[in-house]
Amino acid sequence: MKREHFVKVVEETLDSLPQEFRSRIRNVAVLVEDVPPHQPSPRSGRPTRLLLGLFHGVPTTKKSIFDLPTGPDHIVLYQKNIEAVCSSEAEVRKQIRLTVIHELGHYFGMDENQLKDV
Repeated sequence: MKREHFVKVVEETLDSLPQEFRSRIRNVAVLVEDVPPHQPSPRSGRPTRLLLGLFHGVPTTKKSIFDLPTGPDHIVLYQKNIEAVCSSEAEVRKQIRLTVIHELGHYFGMDENQLKDV
């Protein structure tokens, strides 16, 4: 999938989130990169679990008005990894949605165990 199309799907996913969640998202950028910077090469022989997305920032439950500004929080989606675990565009769309919701869960302060319940 071309990057422009992938980004469009991400934008559609964000637009489709319920208003009650969208209205609580403040100062969060969503970025798309190919793969994580230190992902081992498939040729390294080591089995790896592909990272599909990552939240960088301070969860809203940990923020304080006394914190110094650090710039926007951001979510990175790894396009090639998402595509690698999917076999169709429909699966890519579904995986983008799941990954965005998962990373927004971290933004809202949820840990991995809480996210499994969602």
